[in-house]
Amino acid sequence: MLAMVNEDKKNMLEVDVAVVGAGPAGLMAAQLLSTHGVAVHVFDAMPSVGRKFLLAGKGGLNLTHAEPLDAFITRYGTASAALEPLLRAFGPQQLRDWALDLGVETFVGTSQRVFPTDMKAAPLLRSWLARLRHPTEQGGVPVQFHMRQRWLGWTDDGALRFQGEDGGHQHVKARAVLLALGGGSWARLGSDGAWVAPLAQAGVALAPLQPSNCGFEVAGGWTPLFRDKFAGQAFKSVAIRCTDSLGHSFARKGEFVATAHGIEGSLIYAASSLLRDEIARSGSATLLLDLLPDFSEARVLQELAHPRGSRSLSSHLKSRLHLEGIKTALLYELLSKAQLVDPAQLAAAIKAMPIRLAATRPLDEAISTAGGVRWDVVTPQLMLQAKPGVFVAGEMLDWEAPTGGYLLTACMATGWHAGQGVRAFLQAK
Repeated sequence: MLAMVNEDKKNMLEVDVAVVGAGPAGLMAAQLLSTHGVAVHVFDAMPSVGRKFLLAGKGGLNLTHAEPLDAFITRYGTASAALEPLLRAFGPQQLRDWALDLGVETFVGTSQRVFPTDMKAAPLLRSWLARLRHPTEQGGVPVQFHMRQRWLGWTDDGALRFQGEDGGHQHVKARAVLLALGGGSWARLGSDGAWVAPLAQAGVALAPLQPSNCGFEVAGGWTPLFRDKFAGQAFKSVAIRCTDSLGHSFARKGEFVATAHGIEGSLIYAASSLLRDEIARSGSATLLLDLLPDFSEARVLQELAHPRGSRSLSSHLKSRLHLEGIKTALLYELLSKAQLVDPAQLAAAIKAMPIRLAATRPLDEAISTAGGVRWDVVTPQLMLQAKPGVFVAGEMLDWEAPTGGYLLTACMATGWHAGQGVRAFLQAK
């Protein structure tokens, strides 16, 4: 027993603040605390920091969105009220100012999305890490990083338990802790949701983790012919609309992609929360796909009724309505022969093709996560009521948002706010 106690002491590290999770939320909290003279130690299971941040910037880092702040706040749905004070304190403009302070200028794209001028995440992350390790503010304290340290929960005396790459264990006692371990998607980048079990064991109430901004499986699946030829191809210049059993509606133009199992892409992600919740409630959800949103149904019917002579239906659709490729293939996939040869039924399907969805794709494939630590079990400073001195930030909290810069902005805002909470807690303590 004495040998075990001595071993625990040998592997015990005592710090002022432990930030668990080296993503945007955790790093933002670490920066705020560091600049105010607080010694911060950041722990993460991955070999390097910001892995999901870097992946998000692979096709151009969408930092935030330039729409008016009042409209911006509404994008967080049921969590808008909880997030509003955080986003007003550290919102889109503050995020752009932060990037500029790191030497990275930003611009507003045609869709009002905000990007670094070079569109890349890596230069911004490098500047950020340099600032964390060598703070320029007077009194700033360098942040210490501990990589390949997987958080397992708490010891009986309240210390943090970590497992290293070699299987060895380390205990960390901290005056304050900030958990920023991400959601449950992209496990290979570190966001694996493994934190759910230790928080539940600690008596923290959680909303179940669910996929957000996710793809869906089509009921019954595609036929092998359609799947093999068209999986990965995009439906462009289309519109979808859907109404759930509670009367909530969604309608938007855009594009999405057919997959081997169903559908995914920006237009589907935008409707994903409504579709996901309807599947959970009713067993399936149906969206209506408009293949020609710039044509009225009367116009479509007029073109279909034009004599086609000896031409095939596919040739007729291409010449009269410019329908071809995956759009025409979908008509053959989902309509009966009787519907295909009836101009009225075919026109109705082109303008409102029902696609029934049976399930979301797995959580780990989703861009982001809904669910997590409930807002009613944290203080206004984002401290866990069940664990005084332990704060949470980022996707661990129960909120979701569409793509377009909203996800990253809220992660940063919660990290900044939780960092303020940690600082106030330490001062009071």
